[in-house]
Amino acid sequence: MNNLLQICLFLTLAPSMAFFAPVTTARRTFARSMVKEEFSLSSPPSLDSKAGKADTAFGKRFGHLAGKPIKTVSESMKIFSEECGGPINALYRNYLTDLVATTHLSVVDARFVMDPVWALGFTTVTDVLLKNYPEKEFAEKMVSSLAKAVDLDYNAVKQDAGKISEWAQGKSAEDVAAALRGEGSSEISSIANAAKGDEFWLYTRFFGIGLIKIMEITGTEVTDDVMNKWVKEDMGKSSQKATADLDQWNGLNSKLTMMETLMKEIEIREKKKMAERLEDKAKAAIAKAEREKKVEEALKVED
Repeated sequence: MNNLLQICLFLTLAPSMAFFAPVTTARRTFARSMVKEEFSLSSPPSLDSKAGKADTAFGKRFGHLAGKPIKTVSESMKIFSEECGGPINALYRNYLTDLVATTHLSVVDARFVMDPVWALGFTTVTDVLLKNYPEKEFAEKMVSSLAKAVDLDYNAVKQDAGKISEWAQGKSAEDVAAALRGEGSSEISSIANAAKGDEFWLYTRFFGIGLIKIMEITGTEVTDDVMNKWVKEDMGKSSQKATADLDQWNGLNSKLTMMETLMKEIEIREKKKMAERLEDKAKAAIAKAEREKKVEEALKVED
């Protein structure tokens, strides 16, 4: 049964593995941000230019980080493995590896700021991914290990996610939109105002998933139109990556639903087979007892 389950799970989820893979589009991480100078065509670089000393808004804000050591993906992966302290189910290993790398690349970006919406996205992704993991306690340990691997406090992440979940209860799509416009005094309005005032605000996949979870909590239809409105119109930020993440997330959830259906069907089939085997054993035992009884009676007659 275990082998059959793994085959079904693999065939169902394999096409969705790219969702958890690190984004390959150009992103200014600490290393890339700090060493790359920005020059206009009318003002070519001087030969004595230095990393982090560009006369640009970005350089002035983050230039002090130039040359500072940066944790690598392999270092985060090593911490994750050591914190887990045990083997990961083969079916989930690649997903967790990609998830560690994706999370690492977001967190080490000079522009990254962990906010409650991002935290909600983090917990949503890990909850969905590991919902059917065979060992529940180890699944929780893997998530806390992931947080520690990227220098985050898992308890703080869960608390922040809980704040947004609690706030979203009973709210409407327009309530959320108003908060994303910066209206009111909620956590979301504070996040939105901070983003609006930051020309280098960083969108990450977990932030987008956090918004998707808010749609689900508020009973809002999860569509590209809603995502586009919330991010582009209300927050005033580009929604291209957010809508792309929404499409991938919907695809992943469809496959996860299919996987759960397959697992239930396999479980029912296996239980039916087990019941049939038990019934056959019972019949065989009864038949054996009857034969032994007949033999015993025959021996008594001979005596």
